[in-house]
Amino acid sequence: MNHATAHQGGGLGARYGTDFTLGEHSARHLRRILRVCLTAWELAELCDPACLALTELVANVVRHTPDRRAAVLMTRRPDGRGVRVEVTDTCPRPPLSTAVDELAEDGRGVLIVDAVTDRWGWAPLPGRPGKTVWFECDASAKGKEFD
Repeated sequence: MNHATAHQGGGLGARYGTDFTLGEHSARHLRRILRVCLTAWELAELCDPACLALTELVANVVRHTPDRRAAVLMTRRPDGRGVRVEVTDTCPRPPLSTAVDELAEDGRGVLIVDAVTDRWGWAPLPGRPGKTVWFECDASAKGKEFD
């Protein structure tokens, strides 16, 4: 069953989370949600890099996690100057770049996430198979803009 975290009080709140089974079109819907959150949090300049990085993480779940179950958490940083996005899945393998040459059409997700975010990383889930892959984008970062 898919569900979203409840928000307390008025407005959007500082976090949005959901868990569900990802499909071929899930990235589009999650990008839309992330754009709404970033705009409400007055971080709209982060939409392009954050949405691209989120797309890559969702694609990895769809491609590499047999049950395609995932949890997504979008959080405005406490200082209000950035966003953190986490994708947790049931695949224990670490996120790796598998591109074997410069013309490869896949295996570049980690390289893309690294290029468009300010920080990223991953951690295995304690006591069960799976991992959380996360990234952060800072509002004050320059040079991460897209044309």
